[in-house]
Amino acid sequence: MPDRLSVLPQYLLPKRALTAFAGIVASSRGGRWTTGLIRWFVGKYGVDMSEAADPDIASYPSFNDFFTRALKPGARPLASADLICPVDGAISQFGAIERDRIFQAKGHHYSTTALVGGDAALAAQFEDGHFATLYLSPKDYHRIHMPCAGRLMRMIYVPGALFSVNPATARGVPGLFARNERVVCVFESKHGPFVLVLVGATVVGSMATVWHGVVSPPRGGPVREWQYGDHDVRLTQGDEMGRFLLGSTVVLLFPKGPLQFNAAWQPGRAIRLGEKMADLAA
Repeated sequence: MPDRLSVLPQYLLPKRALTAFAGIVASSRGGRWTTGLIRWFVGKYGVDMSEAADPDIASYPSFNDFFTRALKPGARPLASADLICPVDGAISQFGAIERDRIFQAKGHHYSTTALVGGDAALAAQFEDGHFATLYLSPKDYHRIHMPCAGRLMRMIYVPGALFSVNPATARGVPGLFARNERVVCVFESKHGPFVLVLVGATVVGSMATVWHGVVSPPRGGPVREWQYGDHDVRLTQGDEMGRFLLGSTVVLLFPKGPLQFNAAWQPGRAIRLGEKMADLAA
């Protein structure tokens, strides 16, 4: 079935209601019921609990606690690289931004300006720059880490739709990542500015950052922004910066310059937190 036809039901589904219900279920502390749900999820998706700091399924009081579980120390060594992969997951797309156009999938592009919530001045900093779109599947570790050291400057919440972000939906829904709800985090680094976008999706209860906690303005409300230039929020390479309460996608933007992505990268390739993402040529 063509991808555009396969995603038609998503236009009809009550995605906000489903997402609200999923958030209630995921945050509830249901004792044996919660443990049973987690056990079913681990079996269905093949979650590797041996990598978790706490591998005991019965120890998690809620599904969210399980879903945002920490890794045991040393599970993700950091490569020696200018930019490291910030998540476990798979590569959706990566490469050059063509003026302000980001490649989503065959036949689909979207604008940098739309992705960052309509801020043309912010988007202009990444004209002809570089992007990477990374998909987190249900089985993956769902904390997000810093690709390089950075100082937080702004955080922007952009309301939007709640389509799924799986590969088939990316091929079937135009402008998917600039349509869905998202949190745009703007950093300064020694390499220049960069943006890390947390993209929401169907049944993603919420998104959280380490400096703010859960980012949950009323869905359907206006774009909201927080300024951090005077707060001196600094994170080092590999530090946790946020997490998904149920899974989604991360989009990274880097400015124009001599960035060289890992030669082993290609769309569809599995990735792990801490592996080399890119270096900056001398």
